[in-house]
Formats: sequence, C-alpha cells, structure tokens
Amino acid sequence: MSIAFVFPGQGAQTIGMGKALADSYPEARAVFDAVDDALGEKLSALIWEGEAEALTLTENAQPALMATSMAALAAMRAEGFDLDRAAFVAGHSLGEYSALCAAGTLSLADTARLLRIRGRAMQAAVPVGQGAMAAVLGLDAEAAEKVAAEAAQGDVCQLANENDPSQNVLSGSKAAIDRAVVLAKEAGAKRALPLPVSAPFHCALMQPAAEEMARALGEVGMKDPAVPLVANVLATSVTDAGRIRELLVEQVTGRVRWRSSVEWMAAQGVTEFWEIGAGKALSGMIRRIAKDSTCRAVGTPEDVAALKDA
Repeated sequence: MSIAFVFPGQGAQTIGMGKALADSYPEARAVFDAVDDALGEKLSALIWEGEAEALTLTENAQPALMATSMAALAAMRAEGFDLDRAAFVAGHSLGEYSALCAAGTLSLADTARLLRIRGRAMQAAVPVGQGAMAAVLGLDAEAAEKVAAEAAQGDVCQLANENDPSQNVLSGSKAAIDRAVVLAKEAGAKRALPLPVSAPFHCALMQPAAEEMARALGEVGMKDPAVPLVANVLATSVTDAGRIRELLVEQVTGRVRWRSSVEWMAAQGVTEFWEIGAGKALSGMIRRIAKDSTCRAVGTPEDVAALKDA
C-alpha cells in the first residue's frame, strides 16, 4: 500500500472548521496561533465565529484552509501519523501551498503570509464583474477545451481546472464564459453553470497576480520537500525547491491538472489518498478518477481516531 497526502483548495471552507481539532489537540491550536501571529490578526476568530461571507473572501479563505489542513496534520503527528507514511504530497490550487508546508518546503508563517498575498493579488488582478468561471459537467477535458476555444472570440477563455473525468472548470472574461456556458450545453454537457467566485482564477487574466507572487516567493526561503510534490501544472513529481518556486508562479495563470495528477500517482502505485483538512471534495473527485483507490478524509478528532483504529 502506498499513500498520498492531499490538501483541499478554495471552496472547502466552513465556519467552525478546525475548532474541534484545536480544542482536542494543543498541537493543532498552536498552528492556528502561529497563523494568527504571522498575519497580525485573529484569523482563527473569523474561522470559528465569523461570518461566512467574510471567510469566503479569497484573502481569508486561502490562509484559513491552509491553517485547518496544518492543524489536522499536527493532530495526526501527535498520534504518530507523520509524513513518513506518504509517498507523495499534492494539493488543489491553494492546497499546493499546504502540501509544501507539510513537506517542509515552506515554513508555516511564510505559507500564511504568501497565501494572504496570493489571495489579495488574485482578487485585485481583475475588476469585480469583468471575469467569471463556470463548471462544465459531463464533458471530458478535451471537449471542454474545445468549448473554451470556440467561446473566446478574442477574449480570454481557458480550461482552468481538470477536476475529474467529467468535471472541468473554465475561466476567463465574463462575456466569454457566458458564451461558453451556452456552447457547452450545445456540445452535450449535462450541466454548465457559472460559479460564485470573485475572480477568474487560473487563466491569463491572472498575470498581474503571477507577477506579484514571483516577487513574494523570491523573498522567502524554500527547502527541497521531504516528500515529492505532485505539482498542479505538471501532474508529475518535483523535488527541487527552485523549480517548485517557478511552478508556484506558473500555477497562478496555469491549469490545475488534478485529474492527471491523481492518475499519475495511481500509476506510481498509490492506492490510498488521505485528504487532510476541511471537507471531502477531493475524495469525491479521486473516487471518480482512481476507482480502485481508498480515500480517507482527516479533518476532525474523530477522523484522527479512525486512523488509529484502522
């Protein structure tokens, strides 16, 4: 049995996430305290007691989800489940930063600050209302890419996320995405619907954010990961910190190749995926990609206890 540790991306956030971990494990609470210190504010209070609308803001959701993942990992470590169990780490979009923090490439404080910068930069890259994203269900990546190309008509419209065999996400200018929704349905999609996001992530419109992240990443120390990272834009493993720095910049405008990443890990012998942090969205995708694999969500004290029992 070979295991991969995977970390969720934006959309998994909920008010109260990680609170039970912090109450049950001093090691988990220390993670939230360290993130609060790094950001100079009580992000933990927003996560546990705030308004969902404020938590959903990109600049808050990104460090909040990372903190919850790292708190879950801290609880796992307290019970003897450390990174030596993992053959690979991977994360969906911002989850890649969680994976790199878990693997020791980035410090917890630097990861929190980078995600705050990333969230603000991605939000600021495109004026509100000018960009959009849409989920396309029931078309494979190749068909979704054809829809994007046809819908562009001089605007930006790209395949942003390959989530699983029949779930893909398009990103670009609002006019192009509106056209893509119609064209996807004409092409046979079961559903094509705009997503409630505040910016068009993972497309060329994010270039200003990529430039901001290049500057920010250039100012932090990075170590080679203790476990190979399966990078979003490559869908293969990488172990060199310098190359990872470049890939994190590329990731801002590049495609999140999640389906391909899971397929690659399965081809390397991974049979079990542990989703560490909030929610179970990745587990659902993975079950549709690598049908013979086992998935475990680890985001509560009960989940950690289930690991011990298993």
